[in-house]
Formats: sequence, structure tokens, C-alpha cells
Amino acid sequence: MATRAVAFIALGLGLMLGGCMQSVVEQAAPDTNMKPRDRQLLANAPYAQVSIPEEYRRHIVSYHRKESAGTIVVDSDSRFLYYVLPQGQAIRYGITVGEDALRWSGVAKVGNMTEWPGWTPTPSEHARLGPLPAHVSGGPHNPMGARALYLYESGKDTLYRIHGTNQPEYIGHAISSGCIRMTNEDVIDLFNRAKIGTPVVVLARGQGDGSYRPQASYQGGNASW
Repeated sequence: MATRAVAFIALGLGLMLGGCMQSVVEQAAPDTNMKPRDRQLLANAPYAQVSIPEEYRRHIVSYHRKESAGTIVVDSDSRFLYYVLPQGQAIRYGITVGEDALRWSGVAKVGNMTEWPGWTPTPSEHARLGPLPAHVSGGPHNPMGARALYLYESGKDTLYRIHGTNQPEYIGHAISSGCIRMTNEDVIDLFNRAKIGTPVVVLARGQGDGSYRPQASYQGGNASW
């Protein structure tokens, strides 16, 4: 009887451990998608390296919305950007979003994509944030970061971008001039998945998942313009 009980306990532990193994977080190399130039520039980045809070690091999560695979979805309420995958999953990235009065929402498409873009402040940015330089060349010192995806609506540039940042400490906050910021490592990853014409859904206030926190099954990687 004792032997049978021990065997039963061992079987139960085995099943429990098996279940745990299915949910083990799988670590990914943060620079897998980087080019030699990316590694060189980011190795000498002029900003402090910070530890991104766990929930804003890159994860693969269960995805309950209805957007099709290959769609980018921005949930400004929760400070998350999703790249939708097949079979009810998505890659979730932490982001910095626009201040409340500067948020944009709607449906757009990626109309242009640039590596290490330059930055030309808009007249409204000069008025709100100045004095600013007329133009900042591309590089790790640039507020646009390593990559930029330009959002177009009905064929016209919305002037909103998804881009990298030289202020990773603000991931998870709402302080930008409306654009969506990601860590440079994450925006490189997204850039390599997206393409011209990729649909982008930016959810309006209250349409996001403020209280919804999907269970992660994968973890990877890892001023006011």
C-alpha cells in the first residue's frame, strides 16, 4: 500500500513538472535580428542602459482579439504593441505612448520604413518643446532610434510613427508627442517582421485591455518627442 502511494505521488509530481515544462519561459537572444551596424552603434549608445520592467519586455502571449496575423495593434491604454501571429498568439512589446491630448487612434498602414532615420522636428514640436535643432541625423543619439515605421491613412502620411528611442527609461509611460516609441532592440525586431502595407490598428481610449494581462509563454530580448 505504501509502495503504491509512493508511486502515485511520484506520478503526480511527474505530471506537475510536465505541466510546468510546457509553460517555461524561453529566452531569446536580444540581438538576433541586428546588423553589424546596429551592434556597433548600440554598443556606444549615449544613453544609460536601463532594466525594462518585466511586463514591458518582449513576450509571446495568448491573443484574444480578432485582427488577422501580420497586423500591428497598438493598445495605448496598456502601453503595449502587439504583432499578431497565427493560432491565437501575438508578440507583445512594451511601448511609450503619447500624452493624452496628443494621442492618435484609427486604422492605418505602414507606408514607409527607415533604418536609423533622421529627425526633423515639426512646427508644433518647436512651439511646444523648443528650442530644438532644425534636424538631427540618424544614430543612437537621435530620438527616432534605430528604426521607424511611418503610418499612412488613405494614402496620406499621418505624421505618426512607430520608432525607437534614446530614452528607454520611459517605456510604459505616456509622455511622447503622439508617436509610439519602442526600445531599439524591439523596434528592430518589429521592423524585420513588418513590411510596406502592414495594417496598423491604434485603439481609441477605452478600447484597450487595461485590466487584461495575457499569460506569457515566451520572453525575448531585451525627452518628449
